[in-house]
Amino acid sequence: MAGNPNGHANVPPAARAVNTSNPSHVVGSGTPASCTSAALVQAVGEGGVITFNCGPKPVTITMTSTAKVMNTSQQVVLDGGGLVTLNGAGKYQILYMNTCDPKQVLTTSDCIDQQWPQLIVQNLTFENGYSAVQQNKQTPYGGGGGGAIYAEGGQLKVVNSLFVNNRCYQSGPDLGGAAIRALVQYRSDPVYITDDTFRGGVCSNGGALSSIDTTWDVINSVMTGNKAVGWGANPAQPGTPGGGSGGAIYNDGGNFNLLVAGSSIHGNSAREGGGAIFFVVDNDQGTLTIQNSSLSGNPNQGFWTKGYPGIFFHSSGRPIVIASRIK
Repeated sequence: MAGNPNGHANVPPAARAVNTSNPSHVVGSGTPASCTSAALVQAVGEGGVITFNCGPKPVTITMTSTAKVMNTSQQVVLDGGGLVTLNGAGKYQILYMNTCDPKQVLTTSDCIDQQWPQLIVQNLTFENGYSAVQQNKQTPYGGGGGGAIYAEGGQLKVVNSLFVNNRCYQSGPDLGGAAIRALVQYRSDPVYITDDTFRGGVCSNGGALSSIDTTWDVINSVMTGNKAVGWGANPAQPGTPGGGSGGAIYNDGGNFNLLVAGSSIHGNSAREGGGAIFFVVDNDQGTLTIQNSSLSGNPNQGFWTKGYPGIFFHSSGRPIVIASRIK
């Protein structure tokens, strides 16, 4: 079961699961063997509402390539019904959406601020996903991270899903997100993380979630045992590759917010700053709100904000903490 059973934060309609009773595509024909990576990749490429018919028992689909969303799709919904695990085999990023990738078809003149596609993932497990993309001159900011899901542009929502042992490249000052990497969502709407669990993720930064210029609403979720293992922080210190911040969550950029509500973040770690949360808003126009949540046992070897163990905060004022425990 995913999510925090003790989390009772209000879930706005926009953050809830969607109806998938009339799917556009059904992966599988009733047996585990019929549920293949190729069938999933094809369905995601065609878009619409995707469900699975793999039999009555839990099934694992081992990916042999990444399922990529075409930018010509309006909405892509994957609903595993609580029975389906997508396994990246330690080799493959599992889901990819990028409105600025010409290979996925450019559909607007401003690829970084477009409404579609909307990617919705619900009732699924993602494990052993891996993003091998490094941060270099070709991908200086957004290109690296997202072992399970990479979402640049458009809209992203994840509901009642489990992320286990996902990975991304282990060094680099700004890449991150062992489970999810999100960038520049439409009109700065939040990425909704609702009733999800993130466990055992490892990346340079953001052992669970990572982003630039992106607002997140993390609601009734759990993050535990995730690690930021880069070193040298951001900007990278001389003689280091950079990274190591945000054991669970890494947020950087300008003018964005993070809400953590009804959630438990414990047992994560960072080699540099923010064993639980790294939150840096360059123009000081962003708020970090922690409400009805528990953060504990999130060590970091480097830096954190006094009075907020496991958190490194840089914006105007201080984090807003409501009915929460941070220790």
